[in-house]
Amino acid sequence: MTAGVATPVALGTDSPPRRRARRREALAGWAFLSPALVLFLVFIAGPLAFAIFLSVHSWDLLTPREYVGLENFRRLFSDPLLPKALLNTFLFSLASVVTHVFGGLLLALAVNRPMNRFVSYFTRSAVFFPYLLSWAAVALLWKYVLDPTFGLVAYYLDKIGIDAPNWFVDPAWSLPAIIGIDFWYTIGFTFVIMLAGLQTVPSELVEAARTDGANRWQVFWHVTVPMMSPVLFFAVIITFIGAFQIFDPIQIITGGGPDDATMTIVMFLYQTGFQAFQIGYASAIAILVFVVIMAVTGLQFLVARKWVYER
Repeated sequence: MTAGVATPVALGTDSPPRRRARRREALAGWAFLSPALVLFLVFIAGPLAFAIFLSVHSWDLLTPREYVGLENFRRLFSDPLLPKALLNTFLFSLASVVTHVFGGLLLALAVNRPMNRFVSYFTRSAVFFPYLLSWAAVALLWKYVLDPTFGLVAYYLDKIGIDAPNWFVDPAWSLPAIIGIDFWYTIGFTFVIMLAGLQTVPSELVEAARTDGANRWQVFWHVTVPMMSPVLFFAVIITFIGAFQIFDPIQIITGGGPDDATMTIVMFLYQTGFQAFQIGYASAIAILVFVVIMAVTGLQFLVARKWVYER
C-alpha cells in the first residue's frame, strides 16, 4: 500500500455514527414495544406457561405438588361431564354467533338511514346501554324478571292465559334463557361494530348498483355484504371467543344446573379448580379451552379465504 493514499471504504460497511444511530433507533423501538410486551408476558404468556406446568401436576393448594405426567388429561377425556359441558358450550356459542351477527346487522341497518338526529342518538344509546352494566347486575335483574312466581314476564304471560315456564329450573328452558339474557346484554357491542362497518361501505358503489337497476336486496347482497365481510368475520371471531368463555350469568343464576343443563366448559373449570381445589386437573381443562378456541379460530381463518373480500 502506497503511503499517503487513503484506503477505500468497503461498500456496505456502516460508519460508527450510523451504527450508533441504528442502535438508538432499535432501543427506541424496544422502549415503545416494552409496555405491550411486559403485559403480554405477565398476563398471557406467563399464565399460559404456568397452566401447562400445573396441568402435569396434582395440587390442591395445601399439599406439595406431585408430578403426574399426562394423567390429568387422561382423566379429563374419560370424565363423563366433559361431553355435556362441551356440547352446552358449543350450542351456546353457535346460538350466540348467529343471533349476534344477524341481530346486530339488522339493528345497524335500521339505524343507518336518514332519520331525526335525536331519534338516531337515542336508539344507538338504548341498544348499547346494557353493555355498560356489569354482568352481576344484569344476571340478578333477569333472574327476578323471569321468576315464574312474581317476575314481570310471568305476570304479563298470565294476563294472556299462558303459564310461565320455570326458566332456570326446567332443563329444557335454562340454556335458552341464558342465551336470551346474553343476547340482550351483549348485542350492543355487535351493533356498534356492524354500524361502523356499514358506514365504511362506499356510497359510490351503492349508487352505481342502483343506477344499473339493482333493487334493495340485490344492493345489500352483492354490494353491502361483500364490502362488510371483514367486519362480519371480525364479529364472528370475537363473538365466538367471548361466548365460549361464558361464565358470569351461569354462575350467578343457575350454577351449571339444573341437571347440568347449563354446565359450560368454563363453569366446569371453575368448579374443579375453585370448589374442588383440583388445580392440576383444572389447568388441564384450561389448556383444553385454549386449544379448542385456537383450533376453531384457525378453522374460521381458513374458511374466511372463500368469503371475506379484501379490498
